[in-house]
Amino acid sequence: MAVNETALPKVVSPDEWQQACNELLVKEKQLTRAQDALAAERRRLPMVAVKDDYTFTGPEGEVALIDLFDGRRQLIVYCAMLEPGASPCQGCSMVMDNIGDNLSHVNARDTTFVFTSPAPQQEILALQKRMGWKAPWYTDHGRRFADAFGAGKGFAVNVFIRDDDNGVYRTWFVTARGGELFDTHFHLLDLTPWGRQETWEDSPEGWPQTPPYEWWRMHDQYDT
Repeated sequence: MAVNETALPKVVSPDEWQQACNELLVKEKQLTRAQDALAAERRRLPMVAVKDDYTFTGPEGEVALIDLFDGRRQLIVYCAMLEPGASPCQGCSMVMDNIGDNLSHVNARDTTFVFTSPAPQQEILALQKRMGWKAPWYTDHGRRFADAFGAGKGFAVNVFIRDDDNGVYRTWFVTARGGELFDTHFHLLDLTPWGRQETWEDSPEGWPQTPPYEWWRMHDQYDT
């Protein structure tokens, strides 16, 4: 991407810069409080019972939805876009990069995180080996789970909680830009003067920008 070296913020005195930062900080604190309030509202959402008749295949064989909890009470499922024989979705792959392979902090709060996709295990395992991913990833047979829980032909995130006496319940769902909550790279770029450098952003005239998606790569392809 060609960089416009004249696309720089205005130069001001240290006092002017501090004043501008302080004014922005007021809004950033308001946003933090709004996010806290939204999370509190999310925790008070009702739930709906789920029939536990969905089957998946993992590295050790066939499992049911209840098995994805891995003995914990809460479960987050990211339905990723990987069809049998298809190239991986670069956007979902970015999420997997950001999840990493250490979910111990999530597990410590009685919560399990997994990926699901229609691709067979041999393709999933080969991609995990190539990219260095270790998060649990299961095959969703015939897209039954993805279709039932809002992924359609794209992706979706669903949250479940289990009750030992009464089964599994769905508590939350998001798709589209809601999936950005996993994308640390976007949050880091949002801190910079040029931002994500995508054409939809509200940036000053002359800031470097390209269409979204076009610059996205698998993390081992940027050098090529």
